[in-house]
Amino acid sequence: MAYCAFFSALTGSAPYDYQERLAGEPWPDLLDVPTGLGKTSAVTLAWAWKRGLRPGGVRVAPDAYTPRRLVWCLPMRVLVEQTHENVCRWLSAANHLGAAGEGKVSVHLLMGGEEDLKTWAEQPEENMILIGTQDMLLSRALMRGYGMSRYQWPVHFAFLHNDALWVFDEVQLMGAGLATSAQLAAFRHDLPLGAGSRSLWMSATLNADWLATVDFRPRLPGLSPFSLTEEERLSETVRRRREAVKRLVRADVELATDNVAAYAKSLAEQVLAAHSPGAQTIVIANTVGRAQALFAALDKLKPAAERLLVHARFRARERAELNHKLAETPDLAGPGRIVIATQAIEAGVDISSKVLFTELAPWASLVQRFGRCNRYGEWNETGGADAYWIDVTQGQASPYSEADLVTARAKLEGLRSANSADLPATTEAAPLSPVLRRRDFLDLFNTDSDLSGFDTDISPYIRDADDLDAQVFWRDLAGDVEGQPQPAREEICRASLSQLGAYLKKRKGENAAWRWDALAGRWVPLRDRARPGLVLMLDVRLGGYDTRLGFDPDQHKLPVPVLTPIMPEPTADAYDGDPRSRQNRPVELVVHLTDVEQEVRGLATAFGLASADVEAAARAGRWHDVGKAHEVFRATLTACGEMTEQADRLWAKSPCRGRHARPHFRHELASMLAWITHRQNEPDADLVAYLIVAHHGKVRMSLRALPEERAPAQRDRRYARGVWEGDSLPAIELPVESIPETTLSLDLMELGEGDMGPSWADRVQRLLDAHGPFRLAWLEALVRIADWRASRKEQEDQA
Repeated sequence: MAYCAFFSALTGSAPYDYQERLAGEPWPDLLDVPTGLGKTSAVTLAWAWKRGLRPGGVRVAPDAYTPRRLVWCLPMRVLVEQTHENVCRWLSAANHLGAAGEGKVSVHLLMGGEEDLKTWAEQPEENMILIGTQDMLLSRALMRGYGMSRYQWPVHFAFLHNDALWVFDEVQLMGAGLATSAQLAAFRHDLPLGAGSRSLWMSATLNADWLATVDFRPRLPGLSPFSLTEEERLSETVRRRREAVKRLVRADVELATDNVAAYAKSLAEQVLAAHSPGAQTIVIANTVGRAQALFAALDKLKPAAERLLVHARFRARERAELNHKLAETPDLAGPGRIVIATQAIEAGVDISSKVLFTELAPWASLVQRFGRCNRYGEWNETGGADAYWIDVTQGQASPYSEADLVTARAKLEGLRSANSADLPATTEAAPLSPVLRRRDFLDLFNTDSDLSGFDTDISPYIRDADDLDAQVFWRDLAGDVEGQPQPAREEICRASLSQLGAYLKKRKGENAAWRWDALAGRWVPLRDRARPGLVLMLDVRLGGYDTRLGFDPDQHKLPVPVLTPIMPEPTADAYDGDPRSRQNRPVELVVHLTDVEQEVRGLATAFGLASADVEAAARAGRWHDVGKAHEVFRATLTACGEMTEQADRLWAKSPCRGRHARPHFRHELASMLAWITHRQNEPDADLVAYLIVAHHGKVRMSLRALPEERAPAQRDRRYARGVWEGDSLPAIELPVESIPETTLSLDLMELGEGDMGPSWADRVQRLLDAHGPFRLAWLEALVRIADWRASRKEQEDQA
C-alpha cells in the first residue's frame, strides 16, 4: 500500500508532498515548515506508517529506528485536547485506536489528575502516543513529575527516555524548556539506554542555534534538517496558504498605560469596529489578566457576535466546552464570533480568522500568530484578511523582554503583508535561561526529599520564571477535609504563581489551600509559599474561579461550581500505602514470587533484553517480596477474618486493611537486606539488590530513618523504614532455590566499608556510574510493571 492512500484513508485528504516525503525518509532532527501545512498530521501519521500500522487494523513489520512511544510535547496547555482528538480520529479511521492493554495504539493526555498516572505506563511494550505540556512531560523526564505521586516518578522517567520519539512543537514558546530538551537529548546520546530514543524539534520559526547548549552544541553540525523543497513551495496548494492575503496594519490603540481597564475599553471598541459579521475575529493578548479585562470590556458593549475567552487558566471541563465551540465554523449569515486569547493559541491550534489583532511580541511568536489569520487562504477570493499589531510601549513588555519587542517592532515597521512568504526569517538569539548540567541531572535520580522535606526545584529548567504555575482544584470543604480523594483531570485548573499568591493574600488567615503530604498520607494546610508543580485543594466557598473567565483571584463573592467527576482507582500516594498487598483474595508468598519472575521474563523477551539483564531482573522478581515474611508484615496480613487462622503461612496478598505496627515499615528493604546477606557475591548482586528494593519507588538510593518512625527500645540498635537491626526472616523454599533463615543487619546504612562490605550509597553510586540513569530506571520499571501485572492476574485468575 502506498503512503498517499494510507494518509488519505486516515484523514480524508491527500498529503502534501512534504508529508509523503517525511514518511519515506529517515527521521530528521529539525522540521521547519510554515504554519497551516499540517505538521501534526505529518509527524503522527509518518510515525504510524513507520511503526507498521495500515488501514483496517493491519500491521506489518515496524521500522527498527522508530520508537514505539510517540511523545508530543506542547509548550502550552490550552487546546492540547485538540491534538488528542485529531490523533484519536486518525487512528480510529485505521481501526488501530484502543485502550492500553488491548494490543492496539492507545493515546494518553498527560495533563495532571489521577487518570494519567499509571494506565499508559503499565503497557510499555505497546505502541502508544503521549500528548502533554512541557510542564507535565519535562518534569517527569527530570524525575520530578508535576501533579503525580513521587513514587511513580522512576517509572515515567524510564519510559519517557527509552523507546520514545519526542516531538517538541512550536519551540519558540518553550522558553527554558527548550534548552532542557536539548540537554536531555545530549544525555541520551552520551549515556546508556535500555532502548533507543530520539528527538524532533519543529516550528515554522525554527532557529537551530537555539539548541546550542553546552552538551548539545557539538551535535549541531550533524543534525538532519527537514524543510520544504523549492518545488513544494511553488505547488498550488502550498502557495495558497503561504501567500494568503493578509494586510498588515498598525492598530490605532497602543498599550502604554498600567490602567488595564482603560486600555481594554479602547481596544474593545476598535475590535468591534473591525469585526465582520459572519466571520471570526481573533485578539491575542500577552497576559491572562489583559485577556480577561478585554473580554469583560466586550461584554459591556453587548455585541451581537459570540464571544469566547481562551487561555490556560480554565478547568478541563470548561476547556472541553471551549474546544467544542471553537471547532464550529461561524455562520456566514450570522453575527460571527470574536475570540479573545493569550499566546497559548499560538501552539498547535488549528484556527483561522478574517481579522486578527495581536499585541507586540517577540518575532517568532508574531509569525505564529499571523498564521491564525486567513490560515487556509479561505478569504483570498473575497478581499483577503487584516492583521493589526498593537504597539507595546516601554515598561509594558512583560512577560517578554524590551529588547525582543524592539527587534520585532523594527521588522514590522516596513511590512505591509503578514503572509508566510513575505515575513522575514527568525534570526534572534535564544533567550538566556538556566541550563541543566550533567552532574545536576544525575543528582535528580535520587527521589528522596532532603532532610528538611523539600525536593530539588526543577522549575528553572521547565519554564521561564514569570511563567511558572501550580495546579488547583475546588472541593466543598464545609465538612471534613479528611478522605478527600486526589483530583480527577476535569477538576484541575492551572494558576500562575503570581495569581495564586494574590488569591492566598486576599484570603489570609483562612485555610485557603491544602496540599497532599505523601509521607503522612493526608491533606494538610499550605503554610509556605506555593511552588511550581504543586497540586492544591481549594474551598469552593472562597471563590477564585469563574466558568467564563477562568481562574480569577478577585472573584470571591460567588462559590465555585463543584465538579463531581467519576473518581478513578486511587494510586498508592502515601508512603505507608501498599494497596497491591491488600487484595480481596489472598495469595501465598511463594506463588507471587514465582508469578512475578515469570512476568519479568515475558517482558524481557518482548524487549529483547540481553541475557545478563534478563537474569538480574528475573532474580529481583523472585526475591522482591521476601521481606513480606517479616513478622510485622505477616501480622498485618493475618489480622482480619479468616486470615487470623492462617498466621502460620507466608502471604503476599490478603484482604486485611490494617496498618503496620511499625510506622513506615517497608518490606522491600527487608527483601534487599536478605539478598545482600546471602547472595552478594553473585554476578550483578548489587543490581539485583537495587531492583529488589526499588520496586515500590519508596526506597531507592538512600537508607535513613524517616520522621515519626518508632525507634527500638535499645538505643544503640540501628533502624530505618521500619526495619530494625537484628530482625529475622524465616527460611523460604522457592521452586528453584532455597533462602535460609535471615538475621537482618543495617550495616549498609553506615558510610564507608562495613561488615557487609561497601555502604548502600556507594553501591548505588557505582550502579549509576556503570548503567547510567536511563538504563537503570528502565530495568527498575520493568520489574515494577511485572509486579503490577502479576498482582492483577492473580486476582483475575481467582475471580
